[in-house]
Amino acid sequence: MKISDFSIKRSVTTAMIILMVLLIGSVALSRLSLDLFPDITFPGAAIITNYEGVGSEEIENLISKQIESSVATVEGVKGVNSTSSRGTSTVVVEFNWGRDMDFAVQDLREQVDLISSSVLPEDADSPMIFKFDPSMMPIMNYGVSAAGLKIDELKDEVDDDLIPRLERISGVAQVNMQGGLTREIVVSLKRDRLSHYNLDFETIINLIRGENINVSAGDVKQGDKEFLVRTVGKFSNLDEIRNINIPVGDGQIKLSDVAEIKDDFADLSTLSRTNGERSLSLSIQKQTDSNTVEVAQLVRQEIDKIKAEYPNYSFSLAMDQSDFIEESIASVSQNAVVGGLLAVIILFLFLRNIRSTIIIATAMPISIIGTFILMYFADVNLNVISLGGLALGVGMLVDNAVVVLENIYRYRSLGEGKIEAAREGSTEVGMAIVASTITTVVVFLPIVFVEGMAGQLFKDLALTVAFSLIASLVVALTLIPMLASKILKVSQEELDRSKKDGKIKSLYKRALTKSLKHRWVFVVLIIVLLVSSLALVPQIGFEFMPSTDQGAFSVSYELPVGTSLDRSNEVSAEIESVLMEFDEVETIIATVGSGGGMSSSTSSHLGNASVQLVDQDQRDRSTTEIMEAVRSTIKIPDLDLSVEEQQGPGGGGSPVNVKLRGPDLDILEQQSTKAVAAIEDIEGLREIEDSFAEGQPEYQINVNRSIASRFGLNVSQIANTVRSAIDGTTATQYEIAGDEYDIRVRLEEDQIEKMSQVSELNIQTSTGEMIPLSRLADLKITEGPVEILRKDQERYSEITADIHGVDLGTVMAQIQSRLAKIELPDGYKFSYEGEFEDMQESFSSLAMAFGLAIILIYMVMASQFESLVHPFTIMFTIPLALIGVVFGMYITNSIVSVPSILGLITLAGIVVNSAIVMVDYINQLRRKGTEKIEAIITAGTVRLRPVMMTALTTILGLLPIAMGIGEGSESTQPMGIVIVSGLTFATFLTLFVIPIFYSLVTDLRTIVVAKVKGITKEEASKLI
Repeated sequence: MKISDFSIKRSVTTAMIILMVLLIGSVALSRLSLDLFPDITFPGAAIITNYEGVGSEEIENLISKQIESSVATVEGVKGVNSTSSRGTSTVVVEFNWGRDMDFAVQDLREQVDLISSSVLPEDADSPMIFKFDPSMMPIMNYGVSAAGLKIDELKDEVDDDLIPRLERISGVAQVNMQGGLTREIVVSLKRDRLSHYNLDFETIINLIRGENINVSAGDVKQGDKEFLVRTVGKFSNLDEIRNINIPVGDGQIKLSDVAEIKDDFADLSTLSRTNGERSLSLSIQKQTDSNTVEVAQLVRQEIDKIKAEYPNYSFSLAMDQSDFIEESIASVSQNAVVGGLLAVIILFLFLRNIRSTIIIATAMPISIIGTFILMYFADVNLNVISLGGLALGVGMLVDNAVVVLENIYRYRSLGEGKIEAAREGSTEVGMAIVASTITTVVVFLPIVFVEGMAGQLFKDLALTVAFSLIASLVVALTLIPMLASKILKVSQEELDRSKKDGKIKSLYKRALTKSLKHRWVFVVLIIVLLVSSLALVPQIGFEFMPSTDQGAFSVSYELPVGTSLDRSNEVSAEIESVLMEFDEVETIIATVGSGGGMSSSTSSHLGNASVQLVDQDQRDRSTTEIMEAVRSTIKIPDLDLSVEEQQGPGGGGSPVNVKLRGPDLDILEQQSTKAVAAIEDIEGLREIEDSFAEGQPEYQINVNRSIASRFGLNVSQIANTVRSAIDGTTATQYEIAGDEYDIRVRLEEDQIEKMSQVSELNIQTSTGEMIPLSRLADLKITEGPVEILRKDQERYSEITADIHGVDLGTVMAQIQSRLAKIELPDGYKFSYEGEFEDMQESFSSLAMAFGLAIILIYMVMASQFESLVHPFTIMFTIPLALIGVVFGMYITNSIVSVPSILGLITLAGIVVNSAIVMVDYINQLRRKGTEKIEAIITAGTVRLRPVMMTALTTILGLLPIAMGIGEGSESTQPMGIVIVSGLTFATFLTLFVIPIFYSLVTDLRTIVVAKVKGITKEEASKLI
């Protein structure tokens, strides 16, 4: 190899190049951002349209359907989902992976604009379009309280002083606050006084709005000066509002004569508590391109400064993603270091030469630092996945160096000089290690074609492993020969020892000789093992992604719709008290009146508690075990409880998601009820729910248009009057000290709190006459649907469930079996989505990638050997590895998931390496005239040590990962188990099976060639 000759001749140049790599790599490492997972943006956008006071079905027909039809034509749309709820339409558009979301959102906006003015209702709000972004999820969640401050005073201080300080921090995008009181000027109208003076709401609202105004009238000149003329009429105090003149009849009255004006608070919709104490909740979001760990560090530093300036303030951290990121990264890094040390120890035990061990040990850090350079230019950040790939590669980083140095060492043992041994030894195995490296790297090319979340998530792993192996190959062909030519010494004792076959080598030689005489016995044994392993596959189980124990979970609850905030608060307090009894719980931030998470829904019957646990080493139970204990402990009537673990990409939501599609809501509800009853006793299912929650109680006002028109009224006028009376209308804003507060006009609460008082509400006609609402409309109590769900312009209902103690594949097989027995009406069908759909898509893509990887491996080997036969011999190592994988996963109770299949693809590229080196050496010996069986035995004996060394360094390098040591190891442990178990089994059998299959395949080739060419078998056998 010319590159080896260059490195030996130009040793100083080689050393300088290595130092340059170390220098640039160190700079690159300092520039790599740190995060938990790769930067993944879900290819989707939400279109939210508010239409206040309108029911679900009207929202569906007037808004959701129209938007769905319009956006379905946009290029790259994969699916369109919509949720029509009271007053809000949410249309979620999912695009194919790889679509540029900036252009996609622009296309959506153009389509929505086309229908906004012509199709959508005029009084509906303009549709808002939001691109999905991982940064929308908060990275930190603080509970804030202060001794000596009321909650409204605390909110004002936090809003005015603290939040701006936090939002000024580099990398912070937004700080959201929940749980405070909102100041508001309330104008409470008295019904009897309004009737007495024949006044309506609209008159009052317009008067207040007209009085609270500043108007610029232009400029006037006086001498050489210009003066701006302004009419100043903004309210400066509440008395000015009270003294507004209202014309009535021939005179006028003050606003205070018909209303009570007070500085109050808006109706409470949410409240927060931290560890049982009333507080505010602050959720901190980072900017898209910011480093989570750096942003969190800056936030903590600013919080420390705030604590020093505000000693009465108390901050409780309920969630901090950076903690888990730092612990996970440290854990993966530690596993890589431990694996590397184990690999070096194995090298020393085999070589028993400190200089040889040092030479190879240098290859590892140089290869790793060189990898950082490639990662930097490929825009790959440091995360659990990429570092997991680096840790996977640690054991393999020395493989090439081991093969090269061991061969150089062998030449030195044969009496060659340092330089000659370095040149000959590296040249002899050069092509073999290039081929073995390419076969390992090439298996990652098909990852490019893997679709969905799996492809996006594990692209970093593929790139990192490929980069590290390429770096190690360059090091093995340059640095190792150079160092060997300079410092490798072989003592006389080592020379004498190398001339003798050790006990292990002698034992292997005898065993290999016997096995070649009983080849078919081994073939039958392998077939039996392969069939036995395949029989175990159904018992292993399947899941999409392994869950990670981040030490945090949320408890969301839902009470019957219409439950008051006071009752919801009582239930939340009861749940919090149960949670506080768990020793593992560190912090609880509860929010009453909100669904929690990224949900913006606020309703009095909803509530959420974010729970932060102590560190993993301070508790005996896992997060999932604690969650199960919480489920079994909380027993409250009429309560729907949902306990969810904090997850990474692809996580969140319920793992079981079954959709029933069909046009009629009543039939969907009936069939969904049947479906829930059919699956509710399946073992491992938890929190089974359907989308038909209890309907929102409604007091419907159906306006009689013919009667209303006689009085010169329309539906809009009547509806606005009712809304002003009950909910209130914001007339204008009250400015004080630079802040603005709403001035809300409404009836006094005690005069509109009963349904009978609604029917008695007076509506003013165009002639000024007052007509009771009961004369203009029919009023009745009913129940409207809470939400109407649609997918691809078709209605559906949804059944969701969590699982515990059982894998997703097993549960879904049982669910599918039971639901298949339900006879559905025409036009209705079940579909299985969520994690199960993601799992099927990913497994299908990965199976294609695995098949493609095997074909590519064969092509590389065929190119190396310039033969179509020898690669088949080597490919037999892959089924041998599969046997080990299945037994390994069965013994360790592992579950087949995306990481384990990626491990299998990686294994396919690794497991052939030893066979490549062995077959290559057999062919070299045969070209020199050695008889086939003798060449096989000689090659097996000579290559025993490098095969065992490379296999053991890889296995021990991956052992910490396979054992799942440390935080965040769950995402890479399946890969470690697959590679360690597969490589262990395959290496042992490779030493025997590959020689056997080589002899069988070449015998078959000899027979075929002899017949085709018409020559003797002896002549044909010489054609390698």
